[in-house]
Amino acid sequence: MIHPWQDPALPAGVRAADLLARMTPQEKIAQLYGVWPGSDETPGGDMAPLQHALSEDVDLTELLPHGLGQLTRPFGTSPVEPAEGVARLASLQERVRGANRFRLPALAHEECLTGFTAWQATIFPTPLAWGASFHPALVKEMASAIGASMRSVGAHQGLAPVLDVVRDPRWGRTEESISEDPYLVATVGTAYVQGLEEAGIVATLKHFAGYSASRGARNHAPASIGPRELADVILPPFEMALRDGGARSVMAAYNDIDGVPAHAHRQLLTELLRDDWDFTGTVVSDYFGVSFLETAHQLVDSPAGAAALALAAGVDVELPAVRCLGAGPLDEELVDRAALRVLTQKCELGLLDPDWAPPAAPSAPVDLDPPHMRLLARRLAEESVVLLSNDGTLPLAPEARRIAVLGPLADDPAAMLGCYTFPRHVLLDHPEVPMGVAVPTLLEALRAELPDVEFVDDPVAAELCVVVVGDRSGLFGRGTSGEGCDAADLELPDAQGALLDKALASETPVVLVVLSGRPYALGRWADRCGAVVQAFFPGEEGGPAAAGVLSGRVNPSGRLPVSVPRDPAGQPWTYLAPPLGQRGEASSLDPTPLFPFGHGLSYTTYDWQEPTVDADAFPTDGETTLRLTVRNTGKRPGAEVVQLYLHDPVGKVARPVARLVGYARVPLEAGESAEVHFTFPADLAAYTGPDGNRIVEPGELELRLAASCAEGDVRHAVPVTLTGPERVVGRERRMRCVVRVK
Repeated sequence: MIHPWQDPALPAGVRAADLLARMTPQEKIAQLYGVWPGSDETPGGDMAPLQHALSEDVDLTELLPHGLGQLTRPFGTSPVEPAEGVARLASLQERVRGANRFRLPALAHEECLTGFTAWQATIFPTPLAWGASFHPALVKEMASAIGASMRSVGAHQGLAPVLDVVRDPRWGRTEESISEDPYLVATVGTAYVQGLEEAGIVATLKHFAGYSASRGARNHAPASIGPRELADVILPPFEMALRDGGARSVMAAYNDIDGVPAHAHRQLLTELLRDDWDFTGTVVSDYFGVSFLETAHQLVDSPAGAAALALAAGVDVELPAVRCLGAGPLDEELVDRAALRVLTQKCELGLLDPDWAPPAAPSAPVDLDPPHMRLLARRLAEESVVLLSNDGTLPLAPEARRIAVLGPLADDPAAMLGCYTFPRHVLLDHPEVPMGVAVPTLLEALRAELPDVEFVDDPVAAELCVVVVGDRSGLFGRGTSGEGCDAADLELPDAQGALLDKALASETPVVLVVLSGRPYALGRWADRCGAVVQAFFPGEEGGPAAAGVLSGRVNPSGRLPVSVPRDPAGQPWTYLAPPLGQRGEASSLDPTPLFPFGHGLSYTTYDWQEPTVDADAFPTDGETTLRLTVRNTGKRPGAEVVQLYLHDPVGKVARPVARLVGYARVPLEAGESAEVHFTFPADLAAYTGPDGNRIVEPGELELRLAASCAEGDVRHAVPVTLTGPERVVGRERRMRCVVRVK
């Protein structure tokens, strides 16, 4: 007999409700937690905060008869041959199914921020590099490939993307973030979500919310931010990724907001997320985040109390293991609410279908780094490299015969890899295991790029010196960038500044290459270097990408997703500062960055012709279209990034001087031109007013077509006027500037 929950023809919600009604209280609760096989056996440091302290021995024989909600990182916990991993996961799933009376499998989740975080899988550029590309379509293509790879081996959910907007780049997880601008984070992050979801993998938005706004840029620290910063800066990327991207899961953040931890924040997880935004997916905890309500935030005095508090707020699933939800009695209505969401999602993934089976153990090796994925990694890496300055030293002269390459990262593959790549996340605890994929260093790539050049290590004997500085990523203090690797200031780490000083003292022309997970203060050196190149952990193909920019094979087209500061004390603001956050006579400290958000140079030149606008006055519920012709006036192909900023001269609250509201990446052959259309809806002028409502008000605005956020880089300023009444806008508002390139 086929029960309704087994019938694929019925809606997922109907099937899930039927199954829920047949379950015992213990079986329902079992769907709300996971197990992390092997987590208590990992050597060395933690892969999650307090992993070894909070992981508990679990008796699967006792646990599995009730069922199981999640399997935590079957591929991402220790190095396993991909084919063996598929077989092992299939065997584990059969054990899970065989033990419970409904034969339900667990949902398997993995990390996938810079590719599938598994041994031998493709390592893509880190999210800061996605932002630097200003190319959402390519990011979507990457995510689709990542999702297909994960799906092929039996994974169902990916813990990505990170949609935290950078507020202070000293934060170690800056490398995992896309940008300091919420519009860039929203559009690029949404593209990633679309790619992952279209491949059949549940995308998990993190970290909800305010995680990047911690005091002092300290990981896990409180975020004492106001409701306006939360509404206008932190939340829009999550809203767009849910509404336009179709993300089916959200991960609560570790931090508290004004004293209320996110895992216990009913206003955030239920009233906003579900009641206002109509989210119907699952809210999962960050690893041990439910436990932290007891052990760190000290809101309760027991694991059972933490479970009750989290469930009431709106958390559905405790990750990565069972500690709190299995600790004691829970409110039946809240358990039913969460279990219905979990079962509905499992149904959508096909896990309730009678014919479901995990991928069979393969008879041949499994290639998780196939050529088409390496090509994607190369394309994204090349488009993300930013040329910050250049006095003509680059591209390298073809007659150069002797080049000195210096710096601790010049011949180190770690310079290419963020902390959520498998080699830096897992293999630091397995030094005997090879990296699993080829990651050429910059020096190796330069040798391949320039076979006739002699590379030396003495700048005095060279015609040119390339100095390579930056970060080695790691976790919880085991790197200079990454989760739990926060910086006291933005000075180049590990005395690399002294090395650069020594190279400059040789009087040999110097090209500075920064391979890092955050921007560093370069004010001491930038005007003394012939050129400065920035790449943000560009992945397994980052060495060839950066080398291609140096040689001239690649015309740089990346733009800064975060400002580069002048001084190591850093920036008290991102570029989204109101007038009093800018340089002024009231303070001796100048926060103006050395290189602003959106900045990046090219080896060709572009002409932006005078734009036209369809209507220079339109209603507060209307729109207008700007048209701009861009021509490549140089001798080689390139890609210009046209940025559209909004300047609102008068508001009811202090507003940023300028903020990004649209952009277009425009590839052009030499001599070619294209017309760029920006359709700007009045809704993009909305902001949160003094009473907490998001409003669009009538009045004068200025739309700035610019090469960066800096006023000096504005190519054309177009005045427009909004007419009609002030409007209060909500979820129905238009969040995008539609862009067409003709």
